[in-house]
Amino acid sequence: VSCSHSSDYHFEYTDCDVLGSRWRVAVPNKPDTCTGLPDPVKGTQCTFSCSEGEFLDMGSQECQKCSGGTYSLGTGVAFDEWDSMPAGFISHGMNMNIADIYTNCSNSTWIPKGDYIASNIDECTSTLSYAVSLKKAGTVSFEYFYPDNTIFFEFYVQNDQCESTDSEGRWMSTSEKDWTPHNVSLTNILNRGNNVLYWRTTSFALVGSAVKPVLLRNIAISGVAYTSECFHCKPGTYSAKPGSAHCTPCPADSYSNKGATVCQQCEVDKYAEAGSGSCKQRPACTTSDYFYTHTPCDSKGQTQLMYKWIEPKICSEIVEGAVDNSTGGAVKLPASGQMETCPPCNPGFSVTNTSGCEPCPHGSYSNGTVCAECPVGTEPVVGFEYKWWNKMPDNMRSSVYSREYSDSGYSERTNDMVEHWSGTTRKQSYSYLVKSNSTVSFTWGFQRTQAYSEVRQYSGDFAKMYTVQITNVVGGVASQCRHCALGSGSASECVPCPPGHYMVNGTGVCKSCPPNTFIRADQTVGEAACIHCGPNTHSNKAHSACVSDCRLDLQSTGGGEVLQYDFTPLANITSFQSSPRFTSKGLRYFHQFRVGLCGEEGREVAVCVDNVTESRKEVRGYACQSTVVPSEVRGQSVVSSQPFTIGDTLIGKRSSFTPWHYSVPNKSRAPAVARGTLTFDWVFVVLSSKCSEGTCDGCSFHFLWRSPYACPLCTESHYREIVSACIQGIQRTTYVWQQPLQCTGGVSLPAQTVSACVTLDFWLKVGVSTGTVAAVLLISISCYFWKRTRKLEYKYSKLMMTAGDKECELPAADSCAIMEGEDAEDDLIYLTKKSFFTKIKSFSRERSSDGFDSVPLKSSSGLEMEMS
Repeated sequence: VSCSHSSDYHFEYTDCDVLGSRWRVAVPNKPDTCTGLPDPVKGTQCTFSCSEGEFLDMGSQECQKCSGGTYSLGTGVAFDEWDSMPAGFISHGMNMNIADIYTNCSNSTWIPKGDYIASNIDECTSTLSYAVSLKKAGTVSFEYFYPDNTIFFEFYVQNDQCESTDSEGRWMSTSEKDWTPHNVSLTNILNRGNNVLYWRTTSFALVGSAVKPVLLRNIAISGVAYTSECFHCKPGTYSAKPGSAHCTPCPADSYSNKGATVCQQCEVDKYAEAGSGSCKQRPACTTSDYFYTHTPCDSKGQTQLMYKWIEPKICSEIVEGAVDNSTGGAVKLPASGQMETCPPCNPGFSVTNTSGCEPCPHGSYSNGTVCAECPVGTEPVVGFEYKWWNKMPDNMRSSVYSREYSDSGYSERTNDMVEHWSGTTRKQSYSYLVKSNSTVSFTWGFQRTQAYSEVRQYSGDFAKMYTVQITNVVGGVASQCRHCALGSGSASECVPCPPGHYMVNGTGVCKSCPPNTFIRADQTVGEAACIHCGPNTHSNKAHSACVSDCRLDLQSTGGGEVLQYDFTPLANITSFQSSPRFTSKGLRYFHQFRVGLCGEEGREVAVCVDNVTESRKEVRGYACQSTVVPSEVRGQSVVSSQPFTIGDTLIGKRSSFTPWHYSVPNKSRAPAVARGTLTFDWVFVVLSSKCSEGTCDGCSFHFLWRSPYACPLCTESHYREIVSACIQGIQRTTYVWQQPLQCTGGVSLPAQTVSACVTLDFWLKVGVSTGTVAAVLLISISCYFWKRTRKLEYKYSKLMMTAGDKECELPAADSCAIMEGEDAEDDLIYLTKKSFFTKIKSFSRERSSDGFDSVPLKSSSGLEMEMS
């Protein structure tokens, strides 16, 4: 079969070789074998690409501009129509929970919805993927709508080496408005070659609430291979000039078909919103299609009623349809200019010379007429109170929005709904408590029906608001004044009471609170504002809260010693989690708890986060809880969501004591936080066996904290000393703990001591030596006194001889003794020299019969005589 005609074949490029070259070849449009095809020719370089608004003409291998009604991204592709799944996109569902093998996720896929594509809403994981072949650095951009944080939504790119983008940037943040643009540069993330783009969602709903899907639209990818054709503009858009890189939406009241170069104007009795592909019939105007406003009050206190159509106006004043009782047809816009008396100003505002309203200056108040200064000892109660609606307040606005997604206006997907009413209700009041110091925006929305219809229905339904009052507003106005603490510098200046003081009711006088109390932040008036700190806690310097120093003293049973506990090491944040839980679909999750129960001011607090979004919502307190889901993605950490605070105020530390001789360990009860309690035991924190999620009623949480710091601090009574024997003059003293050891920390075990000592042999030798010396000394002393006695006897004998015939007369007393300096030896006269043995013999003579000893005397003739 001959294929010589150009309609019988088309051109394609071969794969690039290692040199970056390729060939252009002709490929038959039909699988039949044919002849006459053009010969292959050298193709453009693999890096060749066309600019935006151009395409590559394969015949000439040159870039050509796109014609009107079409557009091109050059080296990119765009997907903005989702009537069906575009070529190249693949969606599939899978069950990521290996513990549940019975859940069928084959139908949990992304679903095209015309202008966008929507994700699944069940607990399966749904993945949308698109494979691209990057030839050069490029980008991927898309718009998404992600309102529900019960869905985990991630976008990442993976190359042919299974390398993914950074795990920190793959999680999408929830949409603050409706559609959120997102751009990812492919320059530094991946290499050139085959890459796959992934959009993945996993629903995680713990309750039976409705889940809102993730929406995607306007996906554009640049840096891919050349484009050989231009894309037609979708209905509702157009491109007037050749070489367009994008199409322009049609303005309101106009439309266009696919591939249009201009937009067509709608007929008079029809209308179209911006970017519409067709026009709709205009309904007849009713009284619900217009509204009235008041002009500013003039100098006479008069205001005019001004009527306006609700924009954009889509109704027709000439179309027959909705019946007006007076005309029988569509209603007309009433004439403006009717004069009315101006209502008074709202509280906190005063009437100006031009009959307008302006806020009262700071320190004053008003009931809506004239401003007055607050009396001495009072301060203005600032806020806003709106009960007259002749003029829209400056900080409020009104708008009309479509139930379809738009770039402005209210959407229940991006606001926290706190209350709603349906059906017919009577006039009532409602209060909402703002619990944090932050900027808050309030929105009131009214919708007649949730069912979509091209025809207006229920136009007679309405909602009325009579009064809006907001208290404690920064920059607000005051309608009244209240008593406050008086300052010392000025009689008209109000200041808060000093820390630890409360204000006496109605006086403005501050009084000191009792010791160890704190002041309520929301109530500083009256003695009741002083709250006593709980047991074993004390107030901080600012008297704003009670804190614990992580130490506890307990009196043992029977009035024994005081046991001291130090929980300072437990002041650091401790994390633990519950046993695995499973949703109704089998998705596994855990409850993670973070606890930090003691410490002085400036201590670290427990923080639980929501890391699903970039906003990283955080809650702080003494104890908090979050829900974590283990990630099945390699290199990705767990996902944490739904954090909330378990306890943010320390009530006190309740203490009890169990004697050591019981089999149970010593326990002391730790700080009670809110209504939960923790019990210190030994090593780690576990949940109550009766309540596996930490709470049985959702109000009181019970944990068992096992830690070695539940033992008391060690003291001197917890160890004893062991003294060794004296060995070679050295004696050692060793200290050991009493067993079983029932303490931790505290005093340290003393080091071993060494002291000098002596043995029994040494003392025996000392005793013998001392006895010998004492005996010798005693003998010497005895000899000495014996010799002295002999001399006295000699003197006495001599005295007696000298007395002679003088009977009864005695010599002078001083001659009887040895005088000072007299030598007793001079009186001894030896006639002959005696030997040593003779002297011994003479010493041993017995006394004579008259009782006197014989004493040798020396006469004047030198003869020796003996006297007895």
